[in-house]
Amino acid sequence: MTDVTSAERSLYDGEHEMLRATARAFADKHAAPHAERWRHEGKVDRELFVEATRAGILGFGIPEKYGGAGVTDYRFNAVIGEEFSRHPAADGLAAVTLSNDIVLPYFTDLTDDRQKSRWLPGIAAGDVVVAVAMTEPGTGSDLAGIATTAVRDGDDYVVDGSKVFISNGQNADLVVAAVRTGPDRHGGISLLVIEADRPGFSRGRNLEKIGLHAQDTSELYFQGVRVPVANLLGEEGAGFKSLMRNLPQERISIAANAVASIEGVLERTLDYVRERKAFGRTIGSFQNTRFQLAEMVTTARVGRVYLDDLLARHSRGALTAVDAASAKFWATEHYVDIVGRCLQLHGAYGYMREYRIAHDYLDSRITTIYGGTTEIMKEIVGRDLGL
Repeated sequence: MTDVTSAERSLYDGEHEMLRATARAFADKHAAPHAERWRHEGKVDRELFVEATRAGILGFGIPEKYGGAGVTDYRFNAVIGEEFSRHPAADGLAAVTLSNDIVLPYFTDLTDDRQKSRWLPGIAAGDVVVAVAMTEPGTGSDLAGIATTAVRDGDDYVVDGSKVFISNGQNADLVVAAVRTGPDRHGGISLLVIEADRPGFSRGRNLEKIGLHAQDTSELYFQGVRVPVANLLGEEGAGFKSLMRNLPQERISIAANAVASIEGVLERTLDYVRERKAFGRTIGSFQNTRFQLAEMVTTARVGRVYLDDLLARHSRGALTAVDAASAKFWATEHYVDIVGRCLQLHGAYGYMREYRIAHDYLDSRITTIYGGTTEIMKEIVGRDLGL
């Protein structure tokens, strides 16, 4: 397969590349054989999380005393994200990258010692699956508009409301839920960890999406769920700040995975146009094909250098929310565009589900929406320009 990345990458060292090989082998062994079944069933097996922790691919950021490796270098996350994004079972493997990049920081960075002792060992063993529940029906990207309430009653909060579009929602044992504990639009939001076996907690539909079929996406309901005050992450009313603190990593993760996905799509398309013939010639020999791929490969190479720079910044704690927003909308919009153009080069075969490009086409579309829509990302960047 052709490597479209021309730049010599200085972001990673030998340990990162060793993990890359491990991630690739893990995906081939533990995901590829189950990919079609997972898509049909709408979720991955729980065993995937157990095997991922055994391989050192999930939960490596958890401190050693709680069963993890204590690795906080985000470049290890990025390596796994790159390999999983390129893989044929990418939609199922997303459950692992989601846990590492988006959910686990809530459990490692916002918990006190008692909470760490309660939750981290199970997560590190792969026995406890985690999710974060922010979005509600009618709120979308407006996190400050959430309506799920948590009313203090003695040593408990009583939680009522619902969440939607929750990834890992069907498998999750622990859900970090954004709840309203006060009337202030921002200062009235708190974060509670809710165990899925508490009375009043229920899962709704595993939502039917046009893509990412192996990644479960759920409705969650809370009806008078009593949650101990001891499950509060940080201080009451600090939830919005905590959400904003973690969003840049979520967005740089989406952006980095989008660029890796672009590279994978282009590599597979280059192989296809070299073999597929029309009018007695390979498709790749036509000038239009060469021009199209020249443009797209150049975009991928520019994106790789851009994202590597931002990943390096994030690894040393220098990534800003504006950086992450810029990268998120740039990478995902180009991802959607390039997948569509590559499908066109496949002709009618690109519309057949047996070809990977058809799955790429469906899976790519959500990337400009989740983690903050393109429009919200542009608003963040625009405001930073003083406009």
